[in-house]
This record gives sequence, structure tokens and C-alpha cells, in this order.
Amino acid sequence: MVITTSPLVKTYTLQEFWDLPEPSDRSKLELIKGVLYMTPPPGDLHNEAFADLNVQLQRAIDRHEYSGKIYAPRAAIWVDDDTYLEPDLMYISDELKAEMKPQHWTRADIVVEIISPSNANYDRKTKSDTYSAMGVREMWLVDLETKEVEVRSFESGKSASYKNGDTLRSEVLPKIEIPVTALFS
Repeated sequence: MVITTSPLVKTYTLQEFWDLPEPSDRSKLELIKGVLYMTPPPGDLHNEAFADLNVQLQRAIDRHEYSGKIYAPRAAIWVDDDTYLEPDLMYISDELKAEMKPQHWTRADIVVEIISPSNANYDRKTKSDTYSAMGVREMWLVDLETKEVEVRSFESGKSASYKNGDTLRSEVLPKIEIPVTALFS
């Protein structure tokens, strides 16, 4: 992954990042190639969307007997000593988890970002490009304003958008079928 920044931008190592104090307003800090990114704390709509998605995805995983786990915020994936991201939700299969060091996840099968107007550009571009470069297999972008879910399969190069009335499908977990309406209750 080659990313360049202005020499005037302070860059951080992973250890320096971990040593930073927790923001008093609960903002989320992430690190991409040494550059620090801060996003506002999630609001009620974000939290409701997370809860709905978590329930629906877990039910679908259980129903089709996929082996793996869903991880909530504060669980992270990181590479090198300068890139650390916390997706809103991620799924890691048992097979992928076995390929990584314990307590050091570098990839995920699926990452989910719940988009709000304040972080849309960051999630759709910066984080998406970074996840792809990290080897994440698939990304779901849950848009709270349009009530749509975009599924980007980095492995196959396919992308699909799902609206109310549609059934969300995954390239990584092909048996999964989630009614989009259930994600925006």
C-alpha cells in the first residue's frame, strides 16, 4: 500500500496512536498509513441501524451455518505499524481467522460502515480504498439517508446497491439473504 502525504502532516506509528488519549467527545480515531483520522461519535440512528444489521446478519449466518463471528465496534484490523481501522461491524470466518495471528487481525471477510452525512466521503473513498488494499474481501456501506446498502466485493470486483423492497446478497456469503427493509426499522 503506497500512500503519500504532505511533509507538514504529522504521521503516527501504531504505538503512538495507541498512546493517544481517548477523545472526550467519544469521537473515533483511526490511522491510515500514519495519518490520523477522526470521525464524530455515532448518533441514535447509527446505533439503531447497527443493532438491526447485527441481528439480521447473525440470524442469516446461523440459518446457513456459516462458521465465523460478527465483531462490533472497537474490534479492529490493522497492518504494518501505521494502519488501524475499526469498522462499525465486521465478520471474520473461522477459516480466515485461522490464517492470522491471534489478537492481530489484518483482514476480514466483510466489513460494514454505517454512513452518515458527516462521514460519507471518508467511508466511501478513503476507508473503502484502504480496506481493499488490506485484503478485505467485501464491504457493505449502509446509507442512513437513502436507506440503501451498497455491497462492494473487492475479490470479484462486483458492486451492487440494494434499496427498500430488495434483498441484500453477499458474494462472500452467497446464501445470505437479508431484506433491506429489516435494516431500517
